[in-house]
Amino acid sequence: MKVSVVMPVYNAEASVLHALESLRAQTFRPLEIIVVNDGSTDGTLELLHQQKGIKLLDHSHRGIAPALNDGLAAANGEYIARMDADDLCHPDRIEKQVSFLNAFPAIGIVGCRVGFGGDREKQAGYAVYVDWINSLIDPEEIALNRFVESPFVHPSVMFRRELFEDYGAYRDGSFPEDYELWLRWMANGVKAGKVDEELVTWNDPPHRLSRTDDRYSIDAFYATKAEYLFQWLKKHNPHHPEVIVWGAGRVTRKRAAILENHGLKITHYIDLKPRTLNCGTPVIQPDALPDPDTCFILPMVGKRGAREKIRAFLKKRGFTEGVNCIFAA
Repeated sequence: MKVSVVMPVYNAEASVLHALESLRAQTFRPLEIIVVNDGSTDGTLELLHQQKGIKLLDHSHRGIAPALNDGLAAANGEYIARMDADDLCHPDRIEKQVSFLNAFPAIGIVGCRVGFGGDREKQAGYAVYVDWINSLIDPEEIALNRFVESPFVHPSVMFRRELFEDYGAYRDGSFPEDYELWLRWMANGVKAGKVDEELVTWNDPPHRLSRTDDRYSIDAFYATKAEYLFQWLKKHNPHHPEVIVWGAGRVTRKRAAILENHGLKITHYIDLKPRTLNCGTPVIQPDALPDPDTCFILPMVGKRGAREKIRAFLKKRGFTEGVNCIFAA
C-alpha cells in the first residue's frame, strides 16, 4: 500500500460524506482511507457504517491527537495523507503529492496551497493566514518561517510513515498537536516542501477546533514554539544565549519572557520610538542596530504588515535570515 489517508471525525454528519466523496474521486489508486470516529454524538457513526471502501475505527471521545495516533497505528501506507471531515480534496491532490515525495526523497513532509472556504470579510484573520501559508512553497522559506506560525494547513499534508516511527507521533496536551509535530520533526532535520498548486479546500466552520479549543490559542502557539525556537537559537546563534528582540510592546515582551524562562538573554529591545522599560533592558531604535556580525536579531512584531518592513530593513543592513536573524512573530 502506497498511501493511507487518516481522517479523524467528531460530530461531522453535515460534511463527512462530502469529504469522503472527494477522497473517492482521487486519481491515485489504490487508496487506503482510515476514518477514526472520535465518539461522535450525532448521526456521524451511522453514516460511516453505511460507507464502503473505508477502514472505520470507533472509540469514545478522547480528542484529536489520540484519534490521529489510532489512525496512524492502523495505516499500512508508505505515505500518510491527512484529511479532515470539514474539508475537500481536489481530484489530483494525492497523485501530485505522491509524485512530489517520489521526486524529492530528501523531503519528508509535503503540503500544498489551499483554497480558503470561508468568508474573507467576516473571517479576515483566517484569510490572511491562508494567504501567508500559500506564500511559503520552497523548503528554505518553510524552514525559516516556521517560528512565525504553523506553515501548513494540517489536512493538506502528506508525510513519510518513517517520520512518526523515528521521531514520534502526535502528542496530546495543551498545545496545537500539528504545529508541535512539525516543529519536533523539523528540529530533527526533517525537510518540508509544498506542491505549488491549490489541491485542498480548507473550510472554516464556526465549530472548527482551531476556533474553539484553547490548545489553538495564540498563547498556546507561542508556548509551543518557544521550546523549539530556543533549541534552534542554541544551535545557530553564534552569540547564544544573547539576542536583540525587535518589538518592545507589552505583548511582545510577555511572549519574549517565555524564551527568557528557557534561558535566553535579551540584551536590547528595538522600537521605532524612544522608550524606557520597567524591566531595565535598553531600548534602541532601528538605526542604532549593531553590525550583523556582532549580534543576532529576533523580530517578534505581530502587527500586520510590520514583518515585511522589518525584513526589508534588515536585508538592507546586511542581515541574513537563518544566519544572524530569524523571525518569530
